[in-house]
Amino acid sequence: MLDDARLSDIASSEASLRRFLHGLPGVDQTGAEARAATLATRSIKTTAKQYAIDLAISMIDLTTLEGQDTPGKVRALCAKALRPDPSDRTVPRVAAVCVYPDLVATAVEALGGAGRTVKVASVATGFPSGRTSRAVKETDTREAVAAGADEVDMVIDRGAFLAGRYGAVFDEIVAVKQAAGDAHLKVILETGELATYDNVRRASWLAMLAGGDFIKTSTGKVAPAATLPVTLVMLEAVRDFREATGRQVGVKPAGGIRTTKDAVKYLVLVNETAGDDWLDPDWFRLGASSLLNDLLMQRQKLATGRYAGPDYFTLD
Repeated sequence: MLDDARLSDIASSEASLRRFLHGLPGVDQTGAEARAATLATRSIKTTAKQYAIDLAISMIDLTTLEGQDTPGKVRALCAKALRPDPSDRTVPRVAAVCVYPDLVATAVEALGGAGRTVKVASVATGFPSGRTSRAVKETDTREAVAAGADEVDMVIDRGAFLAGRYGAVFDEIVAVKQAAGDAHLKVILETGELATYDNVRRASWLAMLAGGDFIKTSTGKVAPAATLPVTLVMLEAVRDFREATGRQVGVKPAGGIRTTKDAVKYLVLVNETAGDDWLDPDWFRLGASSLLNDLLMQRQKLATGRYAGPDYFTLD
């Protein structure tokens, strides 16, 4: 068990962080990919599929992160987050709407202000590159939270991490966590740039040791984004971290998850790797923009026996 004294010792210097992170068990690349591929073949029956679709909808961070985003687009996205299918009130709401910091206030107002059931998440810290000063990153975070963000999605400095400057990455996460205050902090690893599964495991542990509430695969701006093997490694990390420290941390794959079949594969992966404690929007999210429509089409097919077709739902 890693108690507070041991955690403090690990974080006390660059050398101790390096010893700890490089002392983690290596990832069997072939084994991880084979395990993810095997779990991806699992099939679920109709009643379980209905449950899985509703669970996946409730876990979505409905996202728009484009330079052309407007207040009108964000308000439309928020309306969809609250009522994904206006013709069916039994469809659950999504978990959150994720926008750039300058559009947080618009999202907060559209979602109902204080006491809203759909969270507002905001990317920050020089998203997506993270190539800016710590002072700017902290200001970016504070401004998003002041505007009403419940959650902050920060990007790590991948250049520092890949150069082995673990202490710099750790200190930056700690500083952003402090700037975020009561808002939950999701730490984006940008796994497509980390090159190896061992690096994904080390980055996951580094983010958790620094106080991240969630670890997130990707910005969605770099290929490859979320993959099943990478998410498997991250789920193993949060499982092992809770066993070692008693603290539970969430996981968010993001980018490239577009179909119901994809979403169900991730839910199976969560259940079989970390366990059903993580099958909850508080602990697992799906970062997506186009996934929701496919889930709604599949849900309607189960209910009526007919596909509504993509034109039935709004394009986001």
